[in-house]
Amino acid sequence: MNLLINPLKSVLIAALVSAPMVALAETPEEKGMAISVESKKRDLGWQDMQAEMNMVLRNKQGQESIREIRMKSLEINGDGDKSLSVFDKPRDVKGTAFLSFSHPVGADDQWLYLPALKRVKRIASRNKSGPFMGSEFAYEDLSSFEVEKYTYKYLRDDACEGGTCFVVEQYPVDKNSGYTRRLVWLDQSEYRIWKIDFFDRKNSPLKTLTYHDYQQYLGKHWRSDLMKMVNHQTGKSTDLSWKSYQFKTGLSDKDFNKNSLKRAR
Repeated sequence: MNLLINPLKSVLIAALVSAPMVALAETPEEKGMAISVESKKRDLGWQDMQAEMNMVLRNKQGQESIREIRMKSLEINGDGDKSLSVFDKPRDVKGTAFLSFSHPVGADDQWLYLPALKRVKRIASRNKSGPFMGSEFAYEDLSSFEVEKYTYKYLRDDACEGGTCFVVEQYPVDKNSGYTRRLVWLDQSEYRIWKIDFFDRKNSPLKTLTYHDYQQYLGKHWRSDLMKMVNHQTGKSTDLSWKSYQFKTGLSDKDFNKNSLKRAR
């Protein structure tokens, strides 16, 4: 990548190969960047992951519908992660599969296979702010976190479920993002995310995502067993409950091929 195009890249490279830079950062922008880089750095090396997930959709009246999903992810050196989600239940969505290739710079590549239509639909960049399968998660929320996707500003320290948290404002670089900014709470001990407030294109509060019940794997990698997304404008919410995490299972690029979406089972 041309450093003239993305001058923050030089800061990122330095941070990923050196000690934490948070204490050395001077401006709020530098500190916000350094915190986010450190968070990414601490989770490097998981290689690949498989898990099971329950998605609970809840409308304004509290009525629920539940979906069972299998998830696979692959860590890519020099690029964003790849992920594949396959719906197993209920019957009306069984066989639906979602494939995402995240990228640090430029639009992510995302495809959705709809078994009823027997075709693979590419998710256009301009539609990334749309809801994923009727949930309160947008397509762009399902992309892996890449430092270059945002610019940053440290705001304050704040109490959070994880103890004392940094509060960092993140501004999406992508002009097609459905958000003007995100407020992110990361604990100061492990740099885990505990809460994200999303603001829509009018800069009004839109959604809040909270993380609960963190577990550590392989002595390094923290994963939340429960994620709760609440839409303040519609009153709807979506819970993601995770279980059966497995890491370093031998997945490779061939397990994340858009041509095999129709065969995902």
